[in-house]
Amino acid sequence: MQITTSQLLAVMPRAQQNVAKNKNWVINGRPLDITTATVLLNRYAEECGITTALHWVHFLATLAVESGELRYSEENLNYSAAGLRATWPKRFTAQTAKQYQYQPEKIANLVYANRMGNGSVASGDGWRYRGRGLIGYTGRANYADYAKWCGYDVVKQPDLLSQRVGSFRSAAHFFGAHCLGLAQADAGMAVRKRVNGGLIGWTDYQQYWARGKRALGLVK
Repeated sequence: MQITTSQLLAVMPRAQQNVAKNKNWVINGRPLDITTATVLLNRYAEECGITTALHWVHFLATLAVESGELRYSEENLNYSAAGLRATWPKRFTAQTAKQYQYQPEKIANLVYANRMGNGSVASGDGWRYRGRGLIGYTGRANYADYAKWCGYDVVKQPDLLSQRVGSFRSAAHFFGAHCLGLAQADAGMAVRKRVNGGLIGWTDYQQYWARGKRALGLVK
C-alpha cells in the first residue's frame, strides 16, 4: 500500500511547513514540497518492504519523532551543559559539560569516538559520521553497511545521507531491515527501543501511533 499526502499530514501536521525549511533538501533554489516528500516516502517504503497499514503506522511515528515531523535530516548536537549531562550522564561531569557546551563538532568527536567503527577523538569520525537521514544513521560502520546496500559511497561522501534521496531512502532501509516484524505485531515500545536504544521520545511516539491508526483507518 501507499499513503496519501492527506494521511501523512494527519499524522504530522507540521510536515508541510517543515520540509521547506530543510536546507539540505533545496535543489536549484527550490525547497522540497510536501507532495514530493510523499512520493519519496512511498517510493522507498515500497522498495524496503514497508507495505502494510501497521508498517506505515509505526514507520510514520518513528519518522515523526526522529526527524521532528520531517524537519531535520541531520543530528543537532548543539547541546547546553544541562543537555549534555541529561543525554550522556556517564560521559560528562558538571565541569566538562561546561567546557563542551554549544560546540557540536567537539561534542560529536568525543561522544562517538572509538565505537560504531569510528576512530579516536582526533580522527574526527564522530562529527564526520554523526546522525544523518530521517532516522539518523550514525557511525562509520553503519555508513559503510548502508553504502554496500544503496550503491553510493556515503563513507566518502557522508553528506549524501542528509540530502533528499539519502534522507528518505536510508530511513526506509533501516526500518525495513530492523522493524517490520515488530511493527506488524503492533509492538510500539519494541519499535521505539529498536530505533532509539531506549524510550526517549516515547510519549510523542504514542501520540503519532494513535494518529497513524486513525489516518490509515485501523481505528475510528
